[in-house]
Amino acid sequence: MKYTCEITIDLPRDAFIEKLDNPDNMKHWQRGLLGYEHLSDKPGTEGSQMSLRYKMGKREFEMVETILKRNLPDEFHMTYDTKGVHNIQKNYFKEVDGKTLWVSESEFQFSGFGMKLMAFLMPGAFKKQSLKYLEDFKAFAETGKSVLDNG
Repeated sequence: MKYTCEITIDLPRDAFIEKLDNPDNMKHWQRGLLGYEHLSDKPGTEGSQMSLRYKMGKREFEMVETILKRNLPDEFHMTYDTKGVHNIQKNYFKEVDGKTLWVSESEFQFSGFGMKLMAFLMPGAFKKQSLKYLEDFKAFAETGKSVLDNG
């Protein structure tokens, strides 16, 4: 399953990247993030990994992020792996009239029957979640509004 989301952030690209590239900011725009842990000696570099813990509803889960390509400020690609799901995330950043256009390409590959069924029955839920992250980042980057402020 593949789809693309995009959003324009009212910040110059350098300021946008500064906020996006700081793992301590993730809690302000990734709902349900409980914490993260670097698994590599050189965090943030190509090939490095980070473990992320989330809670969505009553369910807690962990995923591993692996950085595939780090060519900032133009692009930043990574994979996310959790039980039954492999997500390839390609992000492109363009400065347009002093603002930043963020184009996010998502590809999900499912291995378990349950996850394949969920993707088949609810493909819109994945895109909706991806778009929510972009919208929450926009609110945080532009106005400082954190998802922690009102849960």
